[in-house]
Amino acid sequence: MNEDDTIITVRDLTCAYGSEVVLKDVSFDVRRGEVFVVIGRSGCGKSTLLKHMIGLISPRSGSIVLNGRDIVTARGARRLEILKGIGVMYQGGALFGSMSILRNVGLPLEEYTDLPPEAIDAIARVKLSLVGLERFGHFMPTELSGGMVKRAAIARAMALDPPILFLDEPSAGLDPVTSAGLDSLVRSLAETLGITFVIVSHEVPSILSIADRVILMDDGVKGIAAEGDPRELNASSLDPEVRRFFDREVAPRGAHLPLAQTATQEEARP
Repeated sequence: MNEDDTIITVRDLTCAYGSEVVLKDVSFDVRRGEVFVVIGRSGCGKSTLLKHMIGLISPRSGSIVLNGRDIVTARGARRLEILKGIGVMYQGGALFGSMSILRNVGLPLEEYTDLPPEAIDAIARVKLSLVGLERFGHFMPTELSGGMVKRAAIARAMALDPPILFLDEPSAGLDPVTSAGLDSLVRSLAETLGITFVIVSHEVPSILSIADRVILMDDGVKGIAAEGDPRELNASSLDPEVRRFFDREVAPRGAHLPLAQTATQEEARP
């Protein structure tokens, strides 16, 4: 990979909650403008990885370089500048229920710019038009469908024109038609605006539809079990973990755990 093509670099990342190590020595790159999807079964560390990449949690060791700057070591104003260069759509949308959709989308501009209200309003309307919600700016979040809430959350994530967007389980809870529409939106934004997407997902149809490349997380190795084009992995990989994920097979109980830990339930993992 050409260094100029890399927008995210994760090196030797180790993440832990107390004494429990969830991810160990994880390394990968994300290319500029690609749709990069983190996949794997529940409890494999997908959400933990995302929380570290967006700066919510500090790792035990390792580096996370976003657009040339390491968020792990950054402090103060430098850290804020890094965070302004990313947008995040949380799984439930995380819109403020007391604000209209237009106000929700404009909120980052109110917080981090000195733009006048009319400019903020105009930019927010443009972002809503990009996700197909230009006629719904005056609606409240409770008046929108689940898919529309997620579109509005993507619009808000784009408010400051960040080059990187992180999406947490965008297809979760959506019907197949709405999910397909959201997948189409993601592909369109990546191709027309050159946005780099990092998406956490376990929805196989969505992954096969939108991802340029995936990493398959596995709690057994506390890291990456496979990496590549999901269509190629699905079609030809003989790796048991890859097959279990794409074929939606249930892993044998305690398959990855030492005998002393087999009583620990996977639900207890972060």
